Parts: sequence; structure tokens; C-alpha cells
Amino acid sequence: MAAPDRASGAANLSERPYHHLRGGGFRNPPGSPRNSARLRDYLKFLLWDMRWKRLPPLPPGLASSTPPDLAGLSENQIAWLGHACFAIKLGGRLVLTDPYLGDVAGPMALGPRRFLPPALRAHELPRLDLIAISHNHYDHVDVAALKAYRWRAETPVVCPLGLAPLFRKLGFIQVVELDWWQDWQLGDLTVTALPAVHFSGRGLFDRNRTLWASLAFASPARKVWFGGDTGYGACFREIGERYGPFDLALIGIGAYTPRVIMEASHATPEEAVQIARDLQARAAVGMHWGSIMLTPEDPFEAPVRFRQAALEQQYGEANAWVMQVGEVRGF
Repeated sequence: MAAPDRASGAANLSERPYHHLRGGGFRNPPGSPRNSARLRDYLKFLLWDMRWKRLPPLPPGLASSTPPDLAGLSENQIAWLGHACFAIKLGGRLVLTDPYLGDVAGPMALGPRRFLPPALRAHELPRLDLIAISHNHYDHVDVAALKAYRWRAETPVVCPLGLAPLFRKLGFIQVVELDWWQDWQLGDLTVTALPAVHFSGRGLFDRNRTLWASLAFASPARKVWFGGDTGYGACFREIGERYGPFDLALIGIGAYTPRVIMEASHATPEEAVQIARDLQARAAVGMHWGSIMLTPEDPFEAPVRFRQAALEQQYGEANAWVMQVGEVRGF
């Protein structure tokens, strides 16, 4: 039997929540930075900053020499496939986040191209127990990869509000939509959709028509937070107070310049450490870097700044994990 479109949870939908816009669509939670960019800022970004930016030489050791065995993951292990795609073994379930496993992040082969391949391609994935989606951007929802996944009819998908039609069109039958603060149970695994500071859209006319979210995964023994894409905002302290502490937080540290554009959607490495502290996360993995150039900063400076910020903010440099693509770690 197909799972329901939505799951019940902490959200009270009898009154319109703050992030639900009147007439449809969504907005960021209170205390989030506002996008103050003007048209000239976007034109400079697209026509100058990105047009003339060149990829520096790839540093050694970005990727593991052997692909991960996802079917063989042990409980409380993660594998980074690249960008925001992780395999997580938790509560006896194998979960995959934001499966961007192709070469181009955009429609009809138009968009930024990967400079480092993922640890696995979609057709190499084992059967998953769950696919978890944070939002609908092309570098997080890869239609070609999802079509190549062989167990669409058997594998449930958890996603934010408004994304079920896209996944049903791709052949997924069990699709659960969650609003912020709602949760869904799969055996011993609980998935909770939580606020994030970002936006959504896959075309010119659908901006913020579907919801974006961060996600919490909890078993009886461990809790993991997955940020998807997010800027820094007041919501993370609330998440930490209501759902923390977390054993591990997976936080984006790349694609953060120019700040006038990116402040409202992508955290800097320093802000990522602050997010981890607000969440009361014991350790944090820096993700969303090292695979594709979405913005003009040096794509390899983020992990250096991330670990330095952990030291300066007294989070602990050893608690700021910088993983290789394809690496497996326990938490």
C-alpha cells in the first residue's frame, strides 16, 4: 500500500504557519537573513564572476581510492558520495540523501558541470530503505539519477511539501510529504522535517512554490541532522533546543560568495560551525563542496576555513570532519 502524501507530527496546520504564504508558496523562518541583492548583483555574478572563473588544480586526496560498499554499511556509519549525497545506516535502515549523482546540475544538460565524479553512479546503488530529499534544486534532485535507480517502486521517498508529484512522475509509489516539525516513522527510524534558510525552484516561474527543509534522522541510539542547503538563521538554536543534541550534523560549507546573494541561502564555513554549535551537535561533516562550482570562490578553501573556524569557535578542530568523497565513517 502506498504511504500517505503527508505525515502527522508536531506542526499544527489548523492555523497557517508563518512559513506558509497566503495564496500559496513558502518563506524562510523568522530571524533569517534577507536577500538584499539587486539585478546588477545577479548580472555581475552570472556574466562576470562565473564566466571568467577557472577551476584551480584539484588537490590530492579529494576522493577515496575505492568506492564505498553501501550494502555493507554497519549501523551508525555514513558514506559521502559527494556534494550533499550521503548514505546513512541508522535504525537498521539504509538512507540516501539528496541524490545528485550525474554530471550536470541543470535542465537539458545545461548548468554547472561536476569536476569530480561521485563515489557511485545511480545504477550502482543497492536497494535503499529510504530516499530523503531536502528541496528541489537540480544539485539535490537529479532526475536522470533517480530514473536510473532500479528500485523506485519499492523504495519510499520523504520530501518537503509539494514535491510528491515530481517523484510519482518518476515512478516512485511511496512518497511522504512533510511540513516543518512533522515526522514520519519507518520501523526504528524517525524522520523529521525541520526549518532551513533557503528557497526552492526548478524553473523561471516556480520559485518557493514547494517547501525546503533540513532533516533529522533518529534511531533509539543516535541522531543525525542533515542540512540540505541553508544559510544561517535563528531557527537552528530552536532546533537544537527542541531536538538536540545530535550525534552528527551534515552541514553545507561551500557556495557562499558573493555574500550579497548567498547570505540568505548558503552558510559560510564559519557560519556552518555556528550552526553545529546551535544544534548541539557533537561532530559536524562539511558537505556541499569539492564536486561542482556553483559560485566563484576557490572551491577548495571551504574545508580549511571550516576546521579553522571550529578551532576559533572552540568547537574542536577534530569535531569538524572533512571527508573524502567515497569515505565511510562511524559516528
